[in-house]
Amino acid sequence: MRKTFGDRAADNLRFVIESCVGKENFIDTFPNKSNNFCCGGGGGYLQSGYKEERLQYGKIKDAQIQATGATYVIAGCHNCHAQLHELGEHYGAHYHVVHIWTVICLALGVLAPSERTYLGPELQEVNLPKTEEDDE
Repeated sequence: MRKTFGDRAADNLRFVIESCVGKENFIDTFPNKSNNFCCGGGGGYLQSGYKEERLQYGKIKDAQIQATGATYVIAGCHNCHAQLHELGEHYGAHYHVVHIWTVICLALGVLAPSERTYLGPELQEVNLPKTEEDDE
């Protein structure tokens, strides 16, 4: 998507994320948008069997993410999520990787407790949906 849809799509996604987390909590990478680095997990590479090569290629993306100092990284697809998570573990990073739909659902207050297991402790109870037991 990064190259196919261009900067306009990237700007639209940034608007959505900033609307969910607040502009003050959004940290962009550099380079970004159409010039951003690929994580190295897409196009079937994640399942290719070339793990060491994939991790070596992804080192560029991991370094880019670590340079931001961000606590959370938002991934647009499952391949990116899996690759970024593995890169972070492999290179000793301290960021959480979340799907974009997780951030949207969290902001809307519709993310179930069972869907929060991979969030860090600071987000575990944000906008937690009320249950019938809460009303009693």
